[in-house]
Amino acid sequence: MPPSNSATSKVSAQTAVAAGSKSPPSGAAPSDPSLSAPEKVALVLSVLWLALAAVVFAVFGLGGAEGALGFLVIALVIFLPVAMIWVAATAARTARIMREESARLHAAIDAIRQAYISQSQNQNTPGSDDKTVARKLDEIAAAQRKTEAAMATFSSIRPMATTSQPPRRAAVPVQPAPSDDAQVSLPLGTQAEDLRPPLDRADFIRALNFPETAEDKEGFAALRRALKDRPTAQLIQAAQDVLTLLSEDGIYMDDLRPDMARPETWRNFAGGTRGRAIAALGGIRDRSSLALAAARMKSDPIFRDAAHHFLRRFDQMFSSFADDASDSDISDLSDTRTARAFMLLGRVAGTFD
Repeated sequence: MPPSNSATSKVSAQTAVAAGSKSPPSGAAPSDPSLSAPEKVALVLSVLWLALAAVVFAVFGLGGAEGALGFLVIALVIFLPVAMIWVAATAARTARIMREESARLHAAIDAIRQAYISQSQNQNTPGSDDKTVARKLDEIAAAQRKTEAAMATFSSIRPMATTSQPPRRAAVPVQPAPSDDAQVSLPLGTQAEDLRPPLDRADFIRALNFPETAEDKEGFAALRRALKDRPTAQLIQAAQDVLTLLSEDGIYMDDLRPDMARPETWRNFAGGTRGRAIAALGGIRDRSSLALAAARMKSDPIFRDAAHHFLRRFDQMFSSFADDASDSDISDLSDTRTARAFMLLGRVAGTFD
């Protein structure tokens, strides 16, 4: 961007001061018509040489030099030294002028540099601000597009609205409290979780996919209901941990497009089959994501422990889920973010080899 008027005037003033301070102490400026010191010396030497030549020729005569050749020799003897003296004087004058111009140029450059440094110190640098703003915008865009890394926080601070909810299935009726004379005896060690009705399969699948956006009220409601079931909450927490760690390397489940396996393959996995027979479950083909996850698995013990813990939780969950799940339920679950994380980490850990 062009410098301001104050900066320009400052540069001009500093240039003039520097140029004046560095001018040579002796000799005239290039525009001065008077003779410089080398020219005065050349003039004196020329006069002395001509006087000496006149005295020599007056005392000794021409020495037999006659004709055109003699005249040429005499002219060379007289004027050639004078010409050489003035060539040397001109060269000295030119060298002096070049030194003065070089000194002025260096002074101007120094003044411009000092003015630029002073101006940069007095004003904020816009380049760093632009980089900061761009980085913040990238972070905001990533946070809006990838909400899976903050699901646990959202689930605790975003209550579900009751006025704008779409119609749902009828809730399980609440049984009236028994009277004093009809109390039901419960065995010792019974917990409140044992009395809670089982989690609906649709809520289970919806919770494993995590809410789509911050405004996904149905997704948050399903996630809250799933977190009340202890085994499901443990799986969701394990999935949350690995999704957060993967996002640190720029790996997001929304970017992965796996090859979907048939429900029969998933049922074989639930039945205990391992190795190449269930290789179709590792449908993640993204080479960069596989390479980053494999490198992280080898170098980061925290990531490795979290990944193996998640794989165990998913294995335990799916074994019980597949017992009474339909093929449609299995297909829906295999398309969740949690299932994609299982496909990716399962390939990296060698579960399908």
